[in-house]
Amino acid sequence: MLIRSRPRPLARIIPCLRTAVAALSIAALLGACAIPKHPDSSAPPPDPFNPAAVQLLDDTSWVLSSWKNADGTARAVPSKDQKPLTLTLSTEGGRRHASGFSGCNRFMGSYMLKDGKLSFGSLAGTRMACVSPGGDIEKPFLDALERIDRTGVQMRAPQQMQLILDNGDTLIFDRSDK
Repeated sequence: MLIRSRPRPLARIIPCLRTAVAALSIAALLGACAIPKHPDSSAPPPDPFNPAAVQLLDDTSWVLSSWKNADGTARAVPSKDQKPLTLTLSTEGGRRHASGFSGCNRFMGSYMLKDGKLSFGSLAGTRMACVSPGGDIEKPFLDALERIDRTGVQMRAPQQMQLILDNGDTLIFDRSDK
């Protein structure tokens, strides 16, 4: 006598369950690997006067784009198609070295980044006689570099550095590729 065994209902369902669990596992793994999207462009700009931002100034070059006097009036600065005023901050050789063009002559010296502020040691320069408009701004520019009260850095585009002087003047530099 043959006894026919009835197939068990659970035995028919197990292969389907295995397939479903495998599919869900793969979907979960792929979902976990997706790169999150951060809407940085819609985030408010960071505070440029954050002391930590100043530490980003090492090994950068800048061009003076504007100078606002304390009363809000603009001071004339050489444009980029003329010979602009420049500032390069380098750590080559393990020392912080500043250099640039001040309107008529080149200058160089040391710089420090401390307590969220850029400051300069003694600056030396070449001594060429200058009758161009750059000669009129050279002394005030070099004096300004010795009177920095606050330093602001914006490393998101457009990358800028702001130097607020002790008299309230503001020098704004644009990042240069040099």
